[in-house]
This record gives sequence, C-alpha cells and structure tokens, in this order.
Amino acid sequence: MKNMCLSFFFFIFFPQFLQSQDSSDYTRPGPRSILSTPHTGSDSDPQQVHVSLVGSDHMRVSWITEDTKVPSIVEYGKIPGKYEASATGVNETYKYFFYKSGEIHHVKIGPLDPSTIYYYRCGGTGQEFSFKTPPSTFPIEFVVVGDLGQTGWTKSTLAHVGKSDYDVFLLPGDLAYADFIQPLWDSYGRLVQPYASQRPWMVTQGNHEVEKIPIFENEPFIAYNARWRMPFEESGSTSNLYYSFDVAGAHIVMLGSYAKYDTGSEQYKWLQADLAKVDRQRTPWLIVLLHAP
Repeated sequence: MKNMCLSFFFFIFFPQFLQSQDSSDYTRPGPRSILSTPHTGSDSDPQQVHVSLVGSDHMRVSWITEDTKVPSIVEYGKIPGKYEASATGVNETYKYFFYKSGEIHHVKIGPLDPSTIYYYRCGGTGQEFSFKTPPSTFPIEFVVVGDLGQTGWTKSTLAHVGKSDYDVFLLPGDLAYADFIQPLWDSYGRLVQPYASQRPWMVTQGNHEVEKIPIFENEPFIAYNARWRMPFEESGSTSNLYYSFDVAGAHIVMLGSYAKYDTGSEQYKWLQADLAKVDRQRTPWLIVLLHAP
C-alpha cells in the first residue's frame, strides 16, 4: 500500500512539476464554440441515455423522450436482441421559465453480474444500447473529468477517454454549462450519450448547475436534479447533491460544494455518519470528489 501511495503521488504531482519548469513555452489553446447536437430521431425515440450505479449490483438507466406516452420500461439481457428481463420506473418533467423538458425516465435494473456486458432497450422500441458493469474486485479503472461542457474540447476529451477500457466515469461538477439556457441540457445529453450509455457516470454538481435566479427561479438545481438522479437515498443522504457508493474495493464520496456544509448542516451530519460506517478492510480506498474546496 505504501508503494502504491508513493506511485500515486508521483503520477499526480510529477507532471505538474515538469510543467511548472517549462511553463514559459506553453501557450494555452483558445476556447472553442459550443457544439450543436440535435435530436435526429422521432419523438418516441430515446435520447440523452445515460446509466449510473445503484448499490452493488443495480444500474439506473435514464433517458428523455419528447413523446409523453412512452412507457418508463427497460428491457435487458446478455445477448444482443434477446432481453431476458425488464423493469419499470418513474418519469417526470420540469419547467424553467418558458421551457418545458421532455419526459425524463429513470429505471432501476438488476441484479446484474459484475464485469459483464448487458444489452438494453428503452421504452419498448428503438435503438439497442449496451453497457459494461464494473468489476466486484480490484483492479478497477476510474476516469475523472470535471468542467466538461459541450465544445470541441469536450468532443476531443471524450474521444480520448473512449480509447481506454475504463469502468466508472466520475464527474465532479459543471456538466453541461447550460447556464440557464435549458436546451443546452438537451444537447449536452445527446453529446455524451455514446459514452454515458456504455459506462456508469457518477456526477456531482458545480456552480454551473445552480441556475437560481432571485424572484424568478428561487429553487436551485432544478434541471440537474431532474436529469441526473444519483443513488443518494441508498447512502442515507436526503439530497441528490451529495451521496456515496461502493464499487470494487473503493468507497466513493461525492460532496456538494453548493449545498450547506457548515457544522450542523445536513450534509455535514451525513458525511460524519457515512465515514463512520466505512470498513477499510472491505474498501481500503476512500475517494472524495467535490467541485470547489
């Protein structure tokens, strides 16, 4: 474990040291424009499909349809086109000023075997997707990307990530950079779908998810909470803004930088209780992510 910690320290900090020694020769690339990612299917076709972990052997499949009559059902199995099981879930919509979302579906499926590819279909018709479940033991590979947005840099970053056979994608805040413009949440969901539908994406919020406007929109995180539902209840949390989960030999804590965190707050009390239950024999790795310290 000592050697592993030293290797981790070297891997994280040595490249930064080298960069600091050669910073005078580095020119930061300029920003790229927002990508347009339209929906090309019918109103009943699933779009913005993504999956997330729920407990040790379940997944939540989330997607959106323009057609409000599409059922919240997911059929799945281990062979393409052959669905041995199915599950139903819930659906919701939200309004933000003059914008109204499509039908947002969330379906929990399982139990699932570890390190296994499952094929699935959302809403009873349409395109078949597939995902791979993470392993139940080491080794496990995480990808950590923050401030993803939806520009040309996003596209190249995701293409780079997609070249590795990672197990879980961790995103500590600032997802879509919608910044009050709700259709950008939709285009973001379509942009990341090829990746987020194949591996579990576990996210927490950043400042760009708040979207609170005094007098007009007093409730923060409306779009984030509706679209990106995480397994907060399973970890004893009362808020989708902070939660924890176990995968392989790691206990992952996703904190909310923009939820109250002072002594005595719900998040503070939850974190104390959550950490008190961590068994370092079973999960020797404790990983904490948050958007802003």
